[in-house]
Amino acid sequence: MSKKEKVVEDGQIAVLGARVHNLKNIDIEIPRNKLTVITGMSGSGKSSLAFDTIFAEGQRRYIETFSAYARHFLGNMERPDVDKITGLSPVISIEQKTTNRNPRSTVGTTTEVYDFFRLLYARAGEAYSYLTNEKMVKYTEEQILELLLEHYKGKKIYMLAPLVRNRKGHYKELFEQIRKKGYLTVRVDGEIREILHGMKLDRYKMHSIEVVIDKLQVSENDERRLKESLKTAMKQGDGLVLVQDMETNEVRHYSRRLMCPSTGLSYSEPAPHNFSFNSPQGACPKCKGLGQVNLLDLEKIVPNPKLSIYNGGIVALGKYKNSLIFWQIEAICEKYGVTIKTPIKDIPEEALDEIMNGTDERLQIKNESLGNSSKYFLSYEGVAKYIMMQQESEASASAQKWAGQFIRMTTCPECNGQRLNKEALHYRIDNKNIAEVSGMDISELYEWLEGIEDRLNSKQQQIAIEILKEIRARLKFLLDVGLDYLSMNRASGTLSGGESQRIRLATQIGSQLVNVLYILDEPSIGLHQRDNVRLINSLKQLRDTGNSVIVVEHDKDMMVNADYVIDMGPKAGRLGGEVVFAGTPEKMLQSDTLTSAYLNGNTAIEIPAERRKGNGKTITLKGATGNNLKNVNVTFPLGTMICVTGVSGSGKSSLINHTLQPILSQHFYRSLQDPLPYKSIEGVDNIDKIVNVDQSPIGRSPRSNPATYTGIFSDIRNLFVNLPEAKIRGYKPGRFSFNVAGGRCETCKGNGYKTIEMNFLPDVLVPCETCHGKRYNRETLEVRFKGKSIADVLNMTINMAVEFFENVPSILHKIKVLQDVGLGYIKLGQPSTILSGGESQRVKLATELSKKDTGKTLYILDEPTTGLHFEDIRVLLGVLNKLVDKGNTIIVIEHNLDVIKCADYLIDIGPEGGRNGGKILFTGTPEEMVKKKTKSFTTPFLVEELNGSSIKKGKKKKS
Repeated sequence: MSKKEKVVEDGQIAVLGARVHNLKNIDIEIPRNKLTVITGMSGSGKSSLAFDTIFAEGQRRYIETFSAYARHFLGNMERPDVDKITGLSPVISIEQKTTNRNPRSTVGTTTEVYDFFRLLYARAGEAYSYLTNEKMVKYTEEQILELLLEHYKGKKIYMLAPLVRNRKGHYKELFEQIRKKGYLTVRVDGEIREILHGMKLDRYKMHSIEVVIDKLQVSENDERRLKESLKTAMKQGDGLVLVQDMETNEVRHYSRRLMCPSTGLSYSEPAPHNFSFNSPQGACPKCKGLGQVNLLDLEKIVPNPKLSIYNGGIVALGKYKNSLIFWQIEAICEKYGVTIKTPIKDIPEEALDEIMNGTDERLQIKNESLGNSSKYFLSYEGVAKYIMMQQESEASASAQKWAGQFIRMTTCPECNGQRLNKEALHYRIDNKNIAEVSGMDISELYEWLEGIEDRLNSKQQQIAIEILKEIRARLKFLLDVGLDYLSMNRASGTLSGGESQRIRLATQIGSQLVNVLYILDEPSIGLHQRDNVRLINSLKQLRDTGNSVIVVEHDKDMMVNADYVIDMGPKAGRLGGEVVFAGTPEKMLQSDTLTSAYLNGNTAIEIPAERRKGNGKTITLKGATGNNLKNVNVTFPLGTMICVTGVSGSGKSSLINHTLQPILSQHFYRSLQDPLPYKSIEGVDNIDKIVNVDQSPIGRSPRSNPATYTGIFSDIRNLFVNLPEAKIRGYKPGRFSFNVAGGRCETCKGNGYKTIEMNFLPDVLVPCETCHGKRYNRETLEVRFKGKSIADVLNMTINMAVEFFENVPSILHKIKVLQDVGLGYIKLGQPSTILSGGESQRVKLATELSKKDTGKTLYILDEPTTGLHFEDIRVLLGVLNKLVDKGNTIIVIEHNLDVIKCADYLIDIGPEGGRNGGKILFTGTPEEMVKKKTKSFTTPFLVEELNGSSIKKGKKKKS
């Protein structure tokens, strides 16, 4: 091997002849132990190179190291279409798409910080009684012996072992068992009784039973007897002993386990699982550790109390029918001196409670249809039980949906949303229980941990020292990637793609591995420019530990700070897949590519010559207090493009996605999602439709694709059904669906591939051996339109489909919108699971845009620039501006300065994230924001952006 080749091997990752997806047989060398950014237009082949080539090959080689026996279970992973990759380290990929939607997954469990806290509380927490709030005590047998000699010296006592505590039952067998063991007396409910043959108690009352182990006078001479009795009592009472003074009848409790000194309440020995809301030992018994329960909403069941039950006042029952439930309600009403025709507001509270929740009394039912003579006596379970029964998993989907409209998720009344049982919540460290610690922002939690050792006793300090070191290190990494505003109990499902990715990044930095290749997919999503610096420093820290970092990214700062930049292009899809530039950022600025043109200012997204004033109408929201919002009042001018800005966690999503959007959805579509608390809203009638485009993937299954999501596929199938060949064969539209039997390939059930389950790695997909990925059987594929079968059409890119269907207006209109939002390069049948975040959001956007807008529509977009290159953003802004020019209103939540500077109206929320955010800092045009020198983290970045582009201000923005 020549010296030159050796250098390439050592210092580079060399990829030769990569042809995955749209890559055009490219060769590229990536320096090791450096921070490399891969950029380019959306769909130019960045992810194909980073994830589908380099990561896929790294994972395949890892599996190759397993024994043949293990590989036999895993199946063979397909080799990516590449000639050769050298210099590859073990690969870890951190993608956006894998947010965990499980309601039990939280930031604390994902980062494992919560696991360390569980360990800390189990080993160093101090237990308090949940009955008296006294500190719990526990003794050894020797200590109990000393205490007895001290307290009861010279006194006569009963030594008791508790067997039953506050339980119902007659306990006949228990007494018989005790008698057979040779004990003659017991203490039942505080009274000493002799055990008689056949003795039993009232089975419907609560009882406490202790067996009398010994009656003795305490003295040091008779210490041996005392010791023996104590040992026996401990054994019979499972570690708990009661001692009763014969004269005063005063009882004291002693226990080997944690015990409340005054009530005798004992806790089991704490273990980490006692503090886990995912284990039965720790979870709150009512909500099973979810923190929320389904409760009936009386306002939804009885929306209009002026109506009577007869006229359908109880929506769930409807109007009066000759049926049993109405006869039962009549019987209850009669009992309280009202009738079924009385307005609900005039029915006494107790009667209404019985109608809703049932009664133990047996009701006498008199009804003509049953015949006068007969009188039925029936028990009645109530309307609530009936609705809740429809919620059970056995009920049909339609019944569950029907019941769902009367039910709302609400905080669990037993644990107050803290997810744990009473016992776990009464262990404290520095006067805080584990749920209170989980509720703190990470920055606040880090402060609390500073100097915590000084507030612990010496035993706790010894136990906690190592655990605290681990917790602090992990929290520090979370702070470094800009997540100081999150709390440990924040559910993973509510995180944005960028947030969950940064959490996993923090976990990786915490693992301190070296010589690993990390591949990240746009970690800057959802990050304010201010926090970008922290993220870039974290990535540099990974690199400096001795790792190679590859980041797929569109962010200017990230490119400038990288050691090496690879620009893919020149365009997207079929027109991309080539390396247009590879080198240092300095050299890139001098090159001639689309990306460098935007970076060095030769091309820019123009600032509009004038800002739209709107149509004079507004929507005003008052008194929003959800999450961290501080009683916010805000006005949205209609007919404009409004941009909501602010640092991550400042309350943008709380205000728009969780307050405004649910209020409007309930108003227009009777949606079931409840908004966060607010006082009032005005001006809702100034719009007539609301469209919400968020970041969630468009489909969870590989059967979902852009054609099915946008509805084009139905039109395409109808086109095929009307072809002469299909009519001769008598095919119906279902014949051309890959989701139902008939036309699809039955080997793979229309999937096009088979899924091989990997026990501890992601599932692997291999093409179906019968249809070779085409999804349909031979007969279906014989029907052709312009020489193309239905499988060929699904395999076309949007750009090809626009040419192909140019004479079919119904299909062309919908496909054209996909092309307008810059998705010309994706395939019609591309599974939704492999679309990037930015792509799936634009598919949603295109679907909404292809519907007829009314000119009074409100669009809410959550970070629509995710995954978009500067050029894609320019195209997107063109589409959005067209919509606003027709009179519609757009509210965009965004950190991207190109969008912020083009908005007509800004709403800036802050100043910080988490508890220090939630205030409106500014409303008005971008120019006003700069002029007023608003104290916001957005202002300095906006100043740069407006000044940088002001040279071209004269030219009006091209829509």
